[in-house]
Amino acid sequence: MKLILRWLIVAISLYVAVLVVPGISVEGDAWIAFSVMALVLGLVNAVIRPVLKFLSCGFIAITLGLFALVINAATFLLASAISQNWFDVGFYVDGFWSALLGSLIVSVVSVVLSQILIEKKD
Repeated sequence: MKLILRWLIVAISLYVAVLVVPGISVEGDAWIAFSVMALVLGLVNAVIRPVLKFLSCGFIAITLGLFALVINAATFLLASAISQNWFDVGFYVDGFWSALLGSLIVSVVSVVLSQILIEKKD
């Protein structure tokens, strides 16, 4: 049940990112695009992001963690490209800066909604 709730939280966060960031758009059936993009983003964050963080740990240390934002934007762009090309959903990210702002918004909204909706075990 928690997995479905987290998936819905990410889909809602993507909706907020589309509303706020001018470089992110959705064409076609929006909720299908949000659902597929949330699934792809979760898989990219689980598989590819740790590899990228491991390979760039020197840059992350030198920049005091700011390079992790670049990795977040890159994974957001990659998830958008996979959603468009493999699953043919209309979730478009125009460029790096849109991806950076979109990934920040998705992260913040996901954390806030997770704190509100998902109960913690003591």
